[in-house]
Amino acid sequence: MTPDSSPENGRRLASHPFFLGWEGPLLERLEPDVVGRSYSAGDRLLKEGDPADRFILIREGKVALEIVLPDRPYVTVQTLSGGEVMGWSWLIRPHLWRLDARAVKATRTLEIPAGTLRHALATQPEEGYRFLLRLLPVVAQRLEHTRLQLLDLHGR
Repeated sequence: MTPDSSPENGRRLASHPFFLGWEGPLLERLEPDVVGRSYSAGDRLLKEGDPADRFILIREGKVALEIVLPDRPYVTVQTLSGGEVMGWSWLIRPHLWRLDARAVKATRTLEIPAGTLRHALATQPEEGYRFLLRLLPVVAQRLEHTRLQLLDLHGR
C-alpha cells in the first residue's frame, strides 16, 4: 500500500459516485482529512478483528471481501470494483473489521478516518442523516448478496 497523491485534491470526494451530487458542508469538512492510497494486487486492505479505522471509497480496481473458514484459507464473499464503497464496521461498535479485504488487481482508494467521519456525522445531524440514507442501500445490497450466496450454498 502506498499513498496516492492525486492532482484532484480539493474535489476528490465529490468525484466519487457515493458522493455524486452531494450538496452541503460535509464534504468540505472531510476533504482535508481524506487519504488517497494505492494497493497492488495481493495487498491486504483490511484484516478481520483489526480496528475499523476508516471508510473506504474504491476509485478503481477490484477488491475481494473474504472470510476465513476452518477447512479453507479464504473464501471470497463478494468482489467490489471502482465506484463502490467498502465497510461500515467503522460506524458500529466495537469498530472492528468483520472480514478481510484483498486487492485482486491494482486498486486506488479514498479513505476517510473513522473518527473524523463519525464526529462530522454526529455534529452535523442533517448531513449525517443524508449520509446514512446513502449508506443503507449499500448495506442492504450486501446483505441481499450474502443471502443469495447462502441459498446457493445450502440449496445444493
